[in-house]
Amino acid sequence: MKKALVMLATAVSMSGAFAQTSAPASAPTSAASAPAGKAGHERNVEDRIAYLHAQLKITPAQETQWNAFADVMRSNGETMGQLFQQRKAATNVTALDDMKQYATIAQAHADGMKKLVDTFDPLYSSLSPEQKKLADATFHQPGAVDGGHRHHHGKGKAGTRASDETVKG
Repeated sequence: MKKALVMLATAVSMSGAFAQTSAPASAPTSAASAPAGKAGHERNVEDRIAYLHAQLKITPAQETQWNAFADVMRSNGETMGQLFQQRKAATNVTALDDMKQYATIAQAHADGMKKLVDTFDPLYSSLSPEQKKLADATFHQPGAVDGGHRHHHGKGKAGTRASDETVKG
């Protein structure tokens, strides 16, 4: 059972995929001046969108497909952010409730990934061979799906709920 929960937590750690992540360390961020909570999460999503836009060298002709993809990233990020906030705010959670929360998050992740793939397909088809190589390298790197970050969920050492913040893995 514990192994299954660890596997589920690992799967959930990639929730939101591209949208739930911070931009790589090379991308500019202002964590010190960033507002906490939702605004900070939205900034991370926007940072990741900007990073990918530049990394893939999106052309003006590809903007329509790109904007559809970016909108799904934003929507997925908002959904996952809401679910993690609900999880963080929950108190006196039973083991069953905890598993149900994980199931809801995992299902939202799967649904979001399907939407992301569906909007990435036409974008990827519109990419030049050079851009496809960039996309393949960008999305195939170890840790690239979640920017090398991991989300910690569940109970901490003292039995209190972890912060659900993104931390270095």
